[in-house]
Amino acid sequence: MKTIKLSATDSTNSFLKDLAQNSTLENFTTVVTQNQTKGRGQQQNKWVSEPHKNLTFSVFISFKDLKVVQKKYLNFAISLSIYTVLLAKNLPKPSIKWPNDILSANKKICGILIENTFSGDRIKNSFVGIGLNVNQEIFPEHLKNATSLKLETGLESNLDLLLSNILEEIQKNIKCLTSQKFKLLEEKYLDVLYKKNIPTMFKNSKDEIFMGMISGISDFGKLQVLLEDDIIQEFGLKEISFL
Repeated sequence: MKTIKLSATDSTNSFLKDLAQNSTLENFTTVVTQNQTKGRGQQQNKWVSEPHKNLTFSVFISFKDLKVVQKKYLNFAISLSIYTVLLAKNLPKPSIKWPNDILSANKKICGILIENTFSGDRIKNSFVGIGLNVNQEIFPEHLKNATSLKLETGLESNLDLLLSNILEEIQKNIKCLTSQKFKLLEEKYLDVLYKKNIPTMFKNSKDEIFMGMISGISDFGKLQVLLEDDIIQEFGLKEISFL
């Protein structure tokens, strides 16, 4: 596995995608930077990270036989990898917020952006961008729900060692994915899914507020919410938010 270390770049995902266009990449090639200047998150959001304090990196993963309709299991594999490493670091009250944010209690510690390239009905390659707050202790005022491993545990972490642990876990879970152990991945994911089976207030894309309980993830990766009338409704990424 090849690791490329950069002192600074705009986006590790963008760098890795450009690299893949111009060369043949070894599977699990990783680009990590000490200073990501234009980090990207889900839904065109920005990922803000203090230089030299956190992990901002991207991993290239190639597949031989992963169908597009099995995409949700890739999300499960990656988010479970981060969750498992942070759990071992004694992060208090860790969970995965659908689809793949990692939380400590109600605060966000890690964001994941997965960008795929396709060949017919198959996923050819994935560019997995991960931003993990590690040793940062002060966050911008507008990031009220952000936290870090150091803030939650009181301990400073070695970034290189933490990266190594995460990459090792990703390889394990991708092996599980390519071995088609989909049920196992889903069971593990649902066991640690934020607010699962807990009555929760939501807001939909029409700004309507309603009560429901997260019950699972659909075949197409949508969030399944059990409503008060015992009907399960499915929501895409931009169609629902926690109130």
